[in-house]
Amino acid sequence: MALSINEIKSGLTLLIDGEVWLSMECQHVKPGKGAAFVRVKMRNLKTGNIQERTFRGDEKIEQAYVEERKLQFQYHSGHLYHFMDQDNYEEVAVSENVLGDGIKFLKDNLEVLVYFFKNEPLNVVLPNFIEFQITETEPGIKGDTAKSGTKPATIETGATIQVPLFINVGDRIKLDTRSASYVERV
Repeated sequence: MALSINEIKSGLTLLIDGEVWLSMECQHVKPGKGAAFVRVKMRNLKTGNIQERTFRGDEKIEQAYVEERKLQFQYHSGHLYHFMDQDNYEEVAVSENVLGDGIKFLKDNLEVLVYFFKNEPLNVVLPNFIEFQITETEPGIKGDTAKSGTKPATIETGATIQVPLFINVGDRIKLDTRSASYVERV
């Protein structure tokens, strides 16, 4: 369905040059002289790139119908990661290219949000906070704060993150998946 520039607003998914974009900010501008236009800040749902683009009054933009599904991670084989749809119990395979850096935080039975366009997965969104167990780290020495009070630690999925010195092997921590940083001990 073609939209006029007056119908563009924040949160709308648009199909531009064959790619799906999410409009984040819209600014309708009516200058004193000349035609009205819309300046849109948008994010590519596949690559995550952010772009600002201006649309003139006579342009028509296609709306993209993106489906959001809640899936549960099951297992991975090769370059494919297999999820189960929570509504109809179908298995969905997602390539590691779509997952990106989220691969290092996937653990069994983790529920994620996946955006689909024409039954093709575009983007996988992990929960903001996930609890992990520390599987490997060097012991912290009391009073050693010469190097900013953090040390590397390996979590149960194999990813390495920075944690405070008081964290030991076997501790459970809460991790912010957006920045891959330690939040608190659980």
